[in-house]
Amino acid sequence: MAELYDMSDAKGGMPNSAPQRMFARNEILQKSKELAELIGESEEVRVFKQAEQQIENHERIQSLISQMKKKQKEIVAFESMRNQDMVTRIEKEIDELQAEIDAIPLVTEYQQSQADINYLLQFVVSAIQDTVSQKLNVESGTEAPPSRCD
Repeated sequence: MAELYDMSDAKGGMPNSAPQRMFARNEILQKSKELAELIGESEEVRVFKQAEQQIENHERIQSLISQMKKKQKEIVAFESMRNQDMVTRIEKEIDELQAEIDAIPLVTEYQQSQADINYLLQFVVSAIQDTVSQKLNVESGTEAPPSRCD
């Protein structure tokens, strides 16, 4: 990989050449695309896509979602008329529709698959942060001290 910064100059850490910096950035971008492809092919994403497709084709879920959207529009209308009693009543109806949706096992599976993907992404970010932190002392902005003094 190209050397990005010449730490010996008085300014400390100024880029030493644009072509080398661009090469490194392009390499990082390419590796991030490869990583994104791997994540896109993971079991977590496969399960998510499957659950998403099942939800899109589930008539009862789609009906409940449509009812909720209609009720949300009603709330906006009643809010503009300053009719808080109707707003409160419709909010309660929306909560009941949401509870009915949440009680459907397929929805629970879908929500869990979203959480699993989020966990996977957080795991990847943490792994990258840990690796970079091992190379650099991120807090002070200096390179980590050598493990041995020879």
